[in-house]
This record gives sequence, structure tokens and C-alpha cells, in this order.
Amino acid sequence: MILLDGNSLSIEDIVAIGIGDKQVALAADALERCRASRTFLEEEIAARRIIYGVNTSFGPMCNKIIEDSEVEALQVNLIRSHAAGLGEPLKPYIAIGVLVIRLNTLLKGFSGVRIELLELMREMINHRIAPFIPECGSVGASGDLIHLAHMALGLIGEGRLYDGETLKPADEVLKAHGLAPMRLSYKEGIALINGTSAMTSLAAFALFGAKKLLRLACVTGAFSLEIFGGIDDAFDEDLHAVKPHPGQVSIAETVRRLYHGSANITPRSEMHERIRQQQQDGPVFETTINVQDVYSVRCTPQVLAPVSEAIDLAVRTVETEANSSNDNPIIIPERKKIIHGGNFHGQSIAFCMDALSMAISTLCNLSERRINKLLDPKLNEGLPEHLIPGTIGLTMGFMGAQYLATSTTAENRQLAGPVSTHSISCNASNQDVVSMGTVAARKAFKAISNAKHILTLEVLADLQALSFRNADGLGAGTGRIFTILNRDFRVYDNQRVFHDDLVRFRKLLFSSQLFDDLAVYWREAG
Repeated sequence: MILLDGNSLSIEDIVAIGIGDKQVALAADALERCRASRTFLEEEIAARRIIYGVNTSFGPMCNKIIEDSEVEALQVNLIRSHAAGLGEPLKPYIAIGVLVIRLNTLLKGFSGVRIELLELMREMINHRIAPFIPECGSVGASGDLIHLAHMALGLIGEGRLYDGETLKPADEVLKAHGLAPMRLSYKEGIALINGTSAMTSLAAFALFGAKKLLRLACVTGAFSLEIFGGIDDAFDEDLHAVKPHPGQVSIAETVRRLYHGSANITPRSEMHERIRQQQQDGPVFETTINVQDVYSVRCTPQVLAPVSEAIDLAVRTVETEANSSNDNPIIIPERKKIIHGGNFHGQSIAFCMDALSMAISTLCNLSERRINKLLDPKLNEGLPEHLIPGTIGLTMGFMGAQYLATSTTAENRQLAGPVSTHSISCNASNQDVVSMGTVAARKAFKAISNAKHILTLEVLADLQALSFRNADGLGAGTGRIFTILNRDFRVYDNQRVFHDDLVRFRKLLFSSQLFDDLAVYWREAG
């Protein structure tokens, strides 16, 4: 059970609740804050204050004042009119994440909603009732208005809801679970939809995958170093101390820990004599020994440094957003204030999701080049062409599978283009600067899904290469991870469809159990 208090929701919490590993409870102090906020709002309404979205219309029609008798109709009309999305629905676990984040932000106690609404949201989450939310429609400025309007429809018993994996009319689903739809009161419609919860949920799930990808990219980087007998000083602690980007220092340390104790790594100290032993007469002689490794092996810490740092920045941004009040207006009862502003704007999420898409594209560039080095007989330092274990020419090895990495890397380069800079004025020019944060988050989520394809292929290529050489000399970390992965690996010999290996290994690599095993190694390695 995760206690929602408006202040401490993490990305891991969002994912765990979304996929059904955890349920939620409401913190008592958060409920007290919400009661105080509601009481103060009621006092202000009784005092005939003019409050946006409570007794005014919305957007550019905010100067149209609504009679008290119509304030409930105003909230329902807002939901129905803004439930105008199209496209494929968000996956139910992401949609539950949307509901969780919206509930958590309302629990901060600055939105003026009633406790009954919060309790209904809690029950829907715990019964695994996910709102139907089409993916397209948000400009991410007055929040995710369209996405959250679709979420709110289910709360009022309209539209459709997922009951498990089955999509049904909302009123039927609520009734089946002993729940009654909400009759919205003043402020509650706008409080539900004026926020960034859809882009934040998408971003949370994207980041959960990105962190796994970065760990795996460190593993494949270490595998490449060992497969090719890479030179140790490219990862030397003193080298990175003189260019101390935090991500670079961290990645270099991780790779060093992975290959520690390896018999495959070439120490720089031993190269000089080995090269001199090949010396021939004349002013120049050519050695067969690499004096330096290619960049895709040697520069792993430098290339992955901004990837690591972009993920860290995005984690901080997303967790701040998930624990913020991104409503309008904001009600602060202890200060006797109702403040009209723009906390619903999603620029922070948009910017970090664009940066994440760039980071993931960079990670894919590195992985794709290492795959190419493993397969190209001019580059792979004596490995079989295309890692073919049988008759070369009659069998194809990894030749066809490489196209997957190449095409998907190209697609991710296109997805790396920013969308947060593409503001388009809308809402009768009331929303004249918009974030496109949800588009950026959707784009990052897609890029991360694509990157999993590429890293899956690289892992399979690494394991195939290690079936030919160097597996016995792996380091403490790489050796342990190789043992875990090799339990499920079979050398590809053209006797089965490659797609099936990819599907099986992608599921294995990004399953919770495998990463639990790898996390044990990471903790033990410090």
C-alpha cells in the first residue's frame, strides 16, 4: 500500500500502482488540508467572490459570469465539451497512472475539491478501473485538458472505462464494483482537468524504461570491451577525474566495476612490449595490435554521460510535477488566498522529455555502431562474418536482424527533434504560448520502446560473440550477468525464426525479475 499525501509520490510508485503491484491509501493530514481548502472556497463563494472556473466560464470566456443555479451544469459541460480526443487509447496502466497523479496533486489541498471525489478516485485505482483516454489532443498548456476530461468522464459515469483489460460503459463498470458516479460540485470539473497529469504519467513510465536502458547500455558497453579485448586506460579513474562530468564519472565507474577481474581487458602497460615485438626494419612499421579502440567502445562514458544526466534531470522534474499543485485557481486557506495563475503549464515536462528523446537517440547511436562492429568482418577483429556459426553464405546469422537496429535508430533520430519549441496559439489566442508537453512525453515513450528493440539485438549479438570467444575470462560483473542471460540464450544457427528470439529476449531483458537480479549485483558492486 502506498500512502498518497501530495508530497512523496515517486516514479517507481506511479509504475507500481499503474501495473497493479501496489494499491493506494489517502493520508489523514492530506484529507484535513483538503477539507480546509473546501471550507475556505465555500466561504468565498458565499461572500459572492468572482472566482475563475467556479462562477465564471472558461478560457477567453472568463468574463462571462455564471448564476449560482448553473454552477454544477458548468462543470459537467466543461468535461463533456473537452472530452474531444482521438487516436489510440493510452494503455490502461498509464491511464491508471494518470488517475494516481491527479489524485496525488488534489491531495495537496490547494484545489478545493470534496473528500468524496478523492475517495472515488482511490476506489477506481484500487479496483483497477482505468479511464479510456485517447492519446491525441493535449497542447499541454492549460494542462492536459482533453486527456483529463476523458479521465473525468468516467468519474461522472459517462464515456467508457477499462474493467481490467475490457472496455465497457462507465456506469456499468462503476456499478459492478459497487461505486456510484460523482455529481460534480463547483470547482471540481476544472480541478480534475486543469493539470499536467497525463504528460506526467507518460513521462514516469518513459523514465522507468530509460533507467533500465541506461543500465543495460553499461552492460553492453562492458561486454563489447571484453569481446574485443579493449584497452583499460579509456576507463581509468584519473582520466575521468580531469573531465568530471557527473554522468561520465559514474558511467566509467560502472563499466570498471563490471569488468573488474577480467582476463580479456588489455592493460596499456603490456602493450608497449607486445608492439615492439612486431617491429620490423625501416622508418615505419605497422602493428596488428590496436593502440586505441574505436569510439563506440572507448568513448562509452563520454557518450552516455549526457544520457545519464538527462535522465537524472527528468526524474527530478517529473517527481516535482507529480507532487505539485498544477491547478488554476489555487486555494491557500491558511493565507486566505485564491490565486489565479498558470501552474497548469507543462513546459518543464515538455523540455525534459525532449531532452530525454535526444538522450535515448544518443544511446541508440552507440548501440547500433557496436552491433555493426560485431557483424562487419572488416571491423570485428576475427569474429565470424555476421556472427554466423555455420556455413557462411548458406546461413545468414545476424545479417537480417541488423536492419532492425539500423531502421529503428533512424526512427529515433527523427523522434529526437524537439516539440517543446513548437508552440501554436489556440483557444482564441488565450493560450498563446503552449508547451506540447504531452506530445513530447508520448514521443519519448515511443523512443524508449524503440530503443528496447535495439538493445535487445545488441545483447543477443554480444552473447553470440561470447559463444565464440572470451566468455571464460569475463570480469566479476560481466561474468555474473552473462551467466544470468546465458541461461535463456541459444546460439542463432538459422534453424528458427529470428523474430521469436527477439520477442523472447526483449521480454526477458525488460522484465522485473531480470532487473531484480541485476539490481542485486549493482548493490553488491556498490
